[in-house]
Formats: sequence, C-alpha cells, structure tokens
Amino acid sequence: MATCEQIASGPSHDRSLLAVIRLSLLFAALVFSASPGKSQISPGPLAKAHQSLSGTSQCASCHQFGASTPTFKCLECHKEIARLLSENTGYHARLEMKNPNGKECVRCHLDHNGENFSLIHWEPSKKQFDHRLTGYPLEGKHAGVDCEKCHTPSHMLPEIRALLKRQDPAGSYLGASTKCMACHEDYHKGRLGKDCENCHNVKDWKEAKTTKNFDHSKTRYPLTGEHLQVLCEKCHKPEMPQEVRFRGMKFQNCSDCHLDPHHGAFKQKRCEDCHTTEGWKKVLPEFSFDHSKTKYPLLGAHMKVSCVACHAKGEFQRPLKFSNCTDCHKDIHNGQFAGRPKKGECAECHKVEGWKPSLFGVTEHATSKYPLEGKHAKVECDKCHLPAGKETIYKVKFATCTDCHKDPHDRQFAKAPFENRCEGCHTVADWHRSLFTIAKHRKTKFPLTGAHAAVTCAECHKVGAAGRKDKIIPFYFDDRTCTGCHQDPHHGEFRDRQERRRPDGTKFGCEACHNTRSWVEVAGFDHSKTKFPLLGVHRTVACNDCHKPPVGEKKIVFKGTPLICEACHADVHGKQFARQQGKTDCASCHTAERWKPSNFDHSQTKFPLDGGHKGVACDKCHSLVKVVDGKSVLFYKPTPLECEACHGPGIRNKKS
Repeated sequence: MATCEQIASGPSHDRSLLAVIRLSLLFAALVFSASPGKSQISPGPLAKAHQSLSGTSQCASCHQFGASTPTFKCLECHKEIARLLSENTGYHARLEMKNPNGKECVRCHLDHNGENFSLIHWEPSKKQFDHRLTGYPLEGKHAGVDCEKCHTPSHMLPEIRALLKRQDPAGSYLGASTKCMACHEDYHKGRLGKDCENCHNVKDWKEAKTTKNFDHSKTRYPLTGEHLQVLCEKCHKPEMPQEVRFRGMKFQNCSDCHLDPHHGAFKQKRCEDCHTTEGWKKVLPEFSFDHSKTKYPLLGAHMKVSCVACHAKGEFQRPLKFSNCTDCHKDIHNGQFAGRPKKGECAECHKVEGWKPSLFGVTEHATSKYPLEGKHAKVECDKCHLPAGKETIYKVKFATCTDCHKDPHDRQFAKAPFENRCEGCHTVADWHRSLFTIAKHRKTKFPLTGAHAAVTCAECHKVGAAGRKDKIIPFYFDDRTCTGCHQDPHHGEFRDRQERRRPDGTKFGCEACHNTRSWVEVAGFDHSKTKFPLLGVHRTVACNDCHKPPVGEKKIVFKGTPLICEACHADVHGKQFARQQGKTDCASCHTAERWKPSNFDHSQTKFPLDGGHKGVACDKCHSLVKVVDGKSVLFYKPTPLECEACHGPGIRNKKS
C-alpha cells in the first residue's frame, strides 16, 4: 500500500486522493476523540532514532501543514547534511540532491514503519558500500580498513560535529576529514609540511619513490645510479637527531656518508675523480674525461655509450647537437607525436636510464585529446595501441565508443535520438551503472509510475524478454500492456472490462480496476455498480475476505459471490431468528454501518417498551444463555412477560 508521502509526490489526481484520505482521517480523529479511551489515528510508530518526536503534538516538528504539497522539515534538524549540500560535498551532494520540500529525503528514509525499522539502507550492504560515491575513494591500504576506524567523533570535522542536533556523533558517518593527519600521526613532526601525499601513497607508507611521491631530483642532492636503489632510512637514519634527519644533512663529499676504503692513500683526489654512482667497481681511467663538467652531463644509459658513438672519428673538439633526442636518435614513431607541444621530444615519455618503461602514464595521457578516466585508466596500453614494433599506432580513433567496443545492444539504440552514443546512458566509471534514470524513462513510450519506479531495470530488461531468442537484452517492447509482463490472475474473468477503450483508443486492460501504485488498490473498480454495493463497514473489508477461491482451488472467482449475510458471517444467535429455509434476516435488526447497536423495533413484539422500560438495557431482561455448537449464545426467546419475573413478587400491590 502506498504511503501518504508517496501519494503526495505523485500526479495531481493522487494528491486529490491524499486530500480525501486526510479528510477521512480528520473525521475519524474527531469521532474517536469524542469517545473516552479511544486513541487517535496515526500512520504508524516512529523509528527508534525519532522516538523523541512521538506523539500527535510533535507532528509539526517534521511536517509543515498548510502547504500545497507535502513538505518535510528534515534539514531543520539535520543541519549537518544541509551544510554539506550547500558546500556540494559528501555522499548526499554527489547524489545531486536538491531537496525540494524534503521529498528527496523521504524517498530513501521512510518513517512511521515501526520502532525497529532502520532509517538507513546500505546498498548493497555496509561492507560493500561503494565509497567512491562519497567523493573519497578507498584505495590501497584504506580499502581494507573497517568503517568505524575512520568514522569516529574524533575524526569528524568540528564544524559538522557542532551541527549534530539529536544524533550521537559516534553513530554518524558524516563529516570525516580527508586529511592524512586527521587519522595518522605526523612522523616528521611538521618538518616536511602537511601534505603527506607529496611523498607517500595509500598502497604502502614506506614506498616513497613512486609517481606523485617524493621527487629527490628536486632536492639539492638528486639521486643517481646506485643511490636510486638505496632505502630512505639508510641515509635518513631513525637514530639521527630530528633536526638534521631530513634537513641539514651533509652530502658535499662522498666521505660524508661512505668510509674511505683507501685509508687516505689518495688524499689528492676525490672519490668522483675515479668512481661514479653507477657502481663503485666501475673505475674511470686516469685520462678519462669528466663529462659532467660539460653542457651535456652523461646520465643513465648514456654513461655506457662509447665516446666514439657520439664523437665520430675521435673528433672531440667538433660541436655536437644535443638539444633534442632526435639530434642523435631516429624517431621510431614516424612523427605521430609531432603535433604535441614539445614536437615529439622523446623525453616526454622516456628517460635516459632506459627506453622502457615509458613515462607516459594516465596523468600524462590527460594532456592528450583523450584523457583516460574511470575504467579506461586501468586498461593496459597495448589493449588500444596494439604492439607492432615501429608500426605501432598511437593516434587511434576515439570519437565514439563503438570505435573500440562492440555494440552489445544489437543496434537497438542506433536511431535518433541515441544514435549509438553510449555516453548517454553509461560512463567510463562503470558500464553496469546506467545513467538512464526514471526521469529519462518518462520520456519513453512507457513512463515508469507508481510501483514500476521501484522495479530494477533487470527485472524487465532481461535475456529472453520481448520474445527475443538470442542473448541480447531487449530494451524495446511491442507489447506494453500489463499482460505483456504479468499473468492475468483472473484468468479472463474481467476481459469485458479490460477490452473497453480510453478516449485515445487504447485499451484499459488491468488499469480498468488497478493502478501502478499498488496492485491491491482497486480504486478503478466501482462496487456500487454491482449487485452488492459496499456500505458501512463493508467498505473497509479487504477484497479477499469475501472473494476467496473455492475449496481445493487457488483461482479466486469474483462473479457469483453469495450476497446473503450467512455466506460470510456466522449466525451468532444460534439460528433462533431463522425463518424460511433456515435463513436469518440479519438486516431486520442490524445495518452495514455497524453491528451494534441493533435497530430492532420492540414495538412489533408482544411486549412494547413503554415508559420506564424504554431506557432499560437489553441484557437486563434477556439473560437466558444456552450452549450451541460449543459456544454460549444469548437467547431472546422465551422471555417472561410478567412483572414478577423481573421485579419480584408483590410488585403489583406496591403499584396499587
């Protein structure tokens, strides 16, 4: 059954229905309040988190009355969410909530469902919650940390915590700081700034040499050769004083870190006169040229190149071009990168330490015409740039998704307005998470209304639906009637009603009685036009209380349902008022409005109620009880008519 909140957010005729319901509830409240001991009507008990707002006098705390549409005051209490929405941060903001009149809150957080009803629904579960939806994806070591390790009051932003009005901060998942130092101790005591990610990553704290981590080449002591393989703590030793461990270290001479294995035998020379960082055992000849003092110091693999490979025929005095890599090396990519800002300079992707691996990663790909985002960021290069040696193509087609991907929909969306543009429904973040919303579905030939809006896509769009015999998921349906998806539970009993047509020529079908809000809601069926109009309390009786399947069958039959009282109700009088053919005319004493009090006319009996007898309760005179079929039944016949039977002997003499 649809809630008032759901009806209120529906079409105009739904809001009219809501108005009728509200008037009915108001009338019932007045009737019940007039009788002592009767409780007022409530849509249901509040959840445990809102128990302090229980009671009819508290309704206005959450609901605003008098508005043209249902209005909720969620953000007046939950100011922490209001703050995050205004700052466009956090989970709710990424859902693009606009929160008009609080309707977007009640779409997910429905109350009045009982004290133990959970107001928070984790999709699919708390452990499987996609943290990327909050704007802070959990990666590396963060991915395995329990939620409660980070979401604690001590890690919450003070300005958010101060806005929590009723909620215990320990139970909130909002406002957690994304700064490293909110959870981790600053091992460097502030000496290297507050941005830990400049040196470290979430995969491994000790791994401080990867992309986006600490770049030692920007210090006064760039690491080269074998120094690149040395662990940080080998030089920055933990036992060193904090003030010199990362700043103020000595490194001018090799002997600042290394012992002199020659014991001072070569005091006139420095270590670098004979050795390089490439390896201690690689000794330079005494006559070797110190290339580091030229305009082109030899680094990386260049140090292994023989002199004559560059200085042809031993002409060392002849100037050489070295501004660009292509001054010496051939462009094996055949000019594919000539249009880039650096005109295809090799150093954009390669380094002197080795031609492979390439430095052109996801970050660098963002400078191209096709930045890698979402799932594309994890795709190996050779999946798009098929390896073919010097013939490898790097400038590939990417105008449409189908340039690389096969159309899994069998050209169902090839025509306008989609024209096979995958990005209209999908993103590179996740193919299975469609952008085709309920709002977009309303623009199709089958708008989703009522309960259909809560149905998952896969329940209708599944393999084998719409008559397809292949494994392609269908998205176009020729038959959009109810029976196109649902079986007729009435087995054609109401075919005449279903065949009637609307003004536009379409058949009513199941909607002749039902609607998409709820199958059990049969507002379209007018019982007053049947042989048995529903009056009084009969209007509140569920359909299946009267229309039941015959014994031994599952099929419910609506036509031919008995119309007499005994067909549904047991004779509580033990057949003492039965007349012809053993039937009791209940309507002679009772009405459908209510069973009690009886409208029995005592003046038609042998003992009309006159005078003081008019106000006497029935059970004062009728007290004869018999057991019928194991139940005690009050019998009205025979009842003595003499005064002495009720008032005792001598009553006549007193009157005289």
